Amino acid sequence: MKILHLDTNHELLINQLNDLGFTNHEDYMSSKEEIESKISEYDGIVIRSRFTIDKQFLDEATNLKFIGRVGAGLENIDGDYAISKGVYLISAPEGNRNAVGEHALGMLLSLFNKLNKADLEVRSGKWLREDNRGIELDGRTVGLIGYGNMGKAFAKKLRGFDVEVLCYDIKDNVGDENAKQVSLEELQEKADVLSLHTPQTPLTLNMVNTEFINGFKKPFWLINTARGKSVVTQDLVAALQSGEILGAGLDVLEYEKASFESLFSSKIPEAFQYVIDAKNVILSPHVAGWTIESKEKLAQTIVDKIKAKFC
Repeated sequence: MKILHLDTNHELLINQLNDLGFTNHEDYMSSKEEIESKISEYDGIVIRSRFTIDKQFLDEATNLKFIGRVGAGLENIDGDYAISKGVYLISAPEGNRNAVGEHALGMLLSLFNKLNKADLEVRSGKWLREDNRGIELDGRTVGLIGYGNMGKAFAKKLRGFDVEVLCYDIKDNVGDENAKQVSLEELQEKADVLSLHTPQTPLTLNMVNTEFINGFKKPFWLINTARGKSVVTQDLVAALQSGEILGAGLDVLEYEKASFESLFSSKIPEAFQYVIDAKNVILSPHVAGWTIESKEKLAQTIVDKIKAKFC
């Protein structure tokens, strides 16, 4: 079987696939159109987020047996059409779930203790102790929307704190010893912190909007390490200004390009400029699952799943 690698990944991925007898080709520079012109030669594709695998691409991939995405989600692939053509889809949420859980916890603790704000002030010669008095996580309720690999990893990290952890998911019976599954209404009633761990789907697109925020019974903190387009930035800003949202940790942004590799190239939207300037917002460039360890684990997960299916 011939596999075409469209993004660079940990070297173990190609090395181990070579050892398993697969033929591996790499093309990290050609345009999507150029890839389409030769994709019929290949049995498998390994990709991160370089471009979208759409119907046109899949129609050209006449011998394709699998697509491996070195990441958690599959939203850059027309999954239904791929499956209808007999293409096996592989993702690797197991590979970066621990990294996401740690990043979400780090963002939350940084917000509660004003670490980014305090750091900048001390570096500029300000020594404002009272202004940087933090709050404690113990005794609060953390609500998770989405309780798959990422949500479960974050809940596990919270076991060391005296907190109540609630989860809401469209699937039944996903709660465990680390989180109690509840209705969305109960989560909105009780949560002091909301953390998103959902894929990008029609249900989650623009999910956190003014109506959704108004459904919470008390002001809350927002953590988003999932997908940027789940949060309407303009509505988030309005809630930050009104105090309905007390602060936000955003690893992902509404304005990210579909490849996740860059932000926007045009003028900065007014809502995002507010987010940039806000002292109660922490930003990172879609790196919650992007650790030294997760790079290796993601690649190993893809290898293991290819091996299990095709060897």
